[in-house]
Amino acid sequence: MSDQTETHEGGCACGHVRYRMTSQPLIVHCCHCSWCQRQNGSAFAVNALIESDRVQILEGDVVEITVPSPSGKNQRIARCPKCQVAVWSYYLIIRGGVSELIRFIRVGTLDNPGRVPPDVHIYTSTKAPWFTLPPEALVFEESYKIDEVWSEDSIRRRQALSSAAQR
Repeated sequence: MSDQTETHEGGCACGHVRYRMTSQPLIVHCCHCSWCQRQNGSAFAVNALIESDRVQILEGDVVEITVPSPSGKNQRIARCPKCQVAVWSYYLIIRGGVSELIRFIRVGTLDNPGRVPPDVHIYTSTKAPWFTLPPEALVFEESYKIDEVWSEDSIRRRQALSSAAQR
């Protein structure tokens, strides 16, 4: 990843919602689980995990809906109230009390999604059989251990969130 101070802007399809990520994400997941496939109507979901306070809404507003998840704890998806494009979500199973503090930005809503490629491919045990993973990709059949995959800086940032959540 490049400099942590690098920003990224994005928005929905109709332009009502515009947002800015004020730093690089903690990590970028390409999730191949069957739930992401169904909820996105695609072979996978690409999400940039970033602290909620590092996402600024520049224009418009979002509405949140709750959808089922395999954990049974559900997921909240923030959508444009006009075109209904999902711009980010909160997964309510994140450990350490930080689920509200991390947004999963839908990388496809960024103005330049090519600047934010996946760091890791997860739940590949259920990936579409016709999709070939890049040979250099970091791949897990299910999930992974954060301390074995995330950068030292991202681990520090996540620890700061956990400390803030416990206050």
